[in-house]
Amino acid sequence: MDTTKKKLGVWKFASCDGCQLTLLSCEDEFLTIAEQLEIAYFKEATRRDDPGPFDLGLVEGSITTPQDAERIQAIRAQCKHLVVIGACATSGGIQALRNLRDIDQLVSIVYAQPHYIDTLATSTPISEHVHVDFELRGCPINKNQLVEVISAYLNGRKPRIGTGSVCAECKRRGHVCVMVAGNEPCLGPITHEGCGALCPGYHRACYGCYGPTDQPNMRSLTTALSDQGCTRDDIILSLRTFNAAAPAFRDESLHYEQDTRSKS
Repeated sequence: MDTTKKKLGVWKFASCDGCQLTLLSCEDEFLTIAEQLEIAYFKEATRRDDPGPFDLGLVEGSITTPQDAERIQAIRAQCKHLVVIGACATSGGIQALRNLRDIDQLVSIVYAQPHYIDTLATSTPISEHVHVDFELRGCPINKNQLVEVISAYLNGRKPRIGTGSVCAECKRRGHVCVMVAGNEPCLGPITHEGCGALCPGYHRACYGCYGPTDQPNMRSLTTALSDQGCTRDDIILSLRTFNAAAPAFRDESLHYEQDTRSKS
């Protein structure tokens, strides 16, 4: 083991592995930081089982079981810096749709033997359980942003990751606004940047996979969607995807759901 290199650990909780695969796809990019970094724990890529401590920890996935809630505490204790990656780790993921319904009913529907299932009633982001040094959004994350975050912590500086909206990315790239010009139900005005405005670049509406911006004007956007012809159900479903439990998306979808019930 090279003691001059800083140690990286990577862990998975409830998730699809997509953000870990993003890390594995950073082969060329990692060449630029390989002299400083040693992957000491990463079950997706190696059998090595270094007990730590670690200079930097990356965590994918949400907390969904009592065992997960205990394990993340142990991981946090072993990491000097902890960065969470992806929608599951930053907002609970698509599995956080469970938070809006009765967990016992859901388990009885999904599993033939529900009494074997030991789970929490909610799927929650890592930050609800331990201190997190940085959250990297996306489903999956952007590999260039991931390399920037790793490089930043290796060099003792703050990551240079934008905090604007997908709309801002669209403007920088010169895309025609799909909401104004195409009357598409786009979530770009309220969605955190980072994807490079990928969907609008192909003339498709943003569907919010990077979660809400820091200060999203939810009511303004959902009112505009309604004026475009979106039904209340359309709006609810658009906010309940990868980041359903992100407070801004959750609260606005609940507002529309309650409004629908009150008028039924």
